[in-house]
Amino acid sequence: MNNEFTEYLKAFISLIFIVNPLGAIPVFLSLAQHQAEAMNRHMIRISAITVTTVLVTASVLGDEILKFFGISIPSFRVGGGILLLLMAISMMHAKAEGSRHTEEEMAEAVEREGISVVPLAVPVLAGPGAISTMIIYSNRFTQWKGLLFLILSSLLVGIITWVTLSMAMPLSRLMGKTGINVVTRIMGLLLASIAIEFIAGGLLILFPGLAAHNP
Repeated sequence: MNNEFTEYLKAFISLIFIVNPLGAIPVFLSLAQHQAEAMNRHMIRISAITVTTVLVTASVLGDEILKFFGISIPSFRVGGGILLLLMAISMMHAKAEGSRHTEEEMAEAVEREGISVVPLAVPVLAGPGAISTMIIYSNRFTQWKGLLFLILSSLLVGIITWVTLSMAMPLSRLMGKTGINVVTRIMGLLLASIAIEFIAGGLLILFPGLAAHNP
């Protein structure tokens, strides 16, 4: 039971690190600077709902999507782990991950409505890394309580996203760019460890000989 709780806690922490609402504050402020306060509150609410919806969908349907395309879980764990590792390296350098959003997407976002969904919610917050993580853990937690935990975790991440973005301006003033970068680097280091675990676990299944112990 204790080991099971540890796995659940690790999954939740991983999800928080990958979504990283704190790291999305600069992006949110750049998109919200020319909008009325009421519109910004609406954008935050829609973004939080979208993030929750994407994560829940990935946890519920992710395994079926992999089966449809004939992708094995070990292969997906290795691929997802590599993606997370690249994200972690970017976070440790306090850089925006290129796989999350491009400069072209940001430029278009400023000029159109619906920026609360694209690019803020997807892919800045609930990007490929978060979706991959939910699929991997949904396959690991096969019992109903595991799936329930992932759904509740998704709801909690959505709430944390809503609270963080609602406090974006005071947090930005309090922590500053340097403070946010320091926290992002620490989260990136921990995320790198989780990514390596995903990769190692997938490789051990794909290549059982790697687990052979030679004294």
